[in-house]
Amino acid sequence: QVLLVESGGGLVQAGDSLRLSCAASGLAFNSWTMGWFRLAPGKEREFVAANGWSGSRTSYTDSVKSRVTMSRDDAANTVYLQMNSLKPEDTAVYYCGAAQFWNDYNKQDLYTYWGQGTQVTVSS
Repeated sequence: QVLLVESGGGLVQAGDSLRLSCAASGLAFNSWTMGWFRLAPGKEREFVAANGWSGSRTSYTDSVKSRVTMSRDDAANTVYLQMNSLKPEDTAVYYCGAAQFWNDYNKQDLYTYWGQGTQVTVSS
């Protein structure tokens, strides 16, 4: 059974930082593309960042790339999303997903497995 468990969300003020974690089990972690998506109220779930197998490559959506760093620890089967200079518009539920391929990494349909999400709320 594949499980993805996100953690690290919370209520912060604008300008603060958070580090989200996603711990995976039940899959050959180092061969999977891992992605972060977010779902804000009234919006569709959108791509945030993705990291290819064994950290071979990383990509970010334009709205966060100067403030966010995604990393992975294959030994711990965990990916991280370091978010700095948070803004109220970053408020969302953040989900991690696992995909078998890198192609179309920013499309949620590519992802086979999902975590339950972690809430990030940024107050102004």
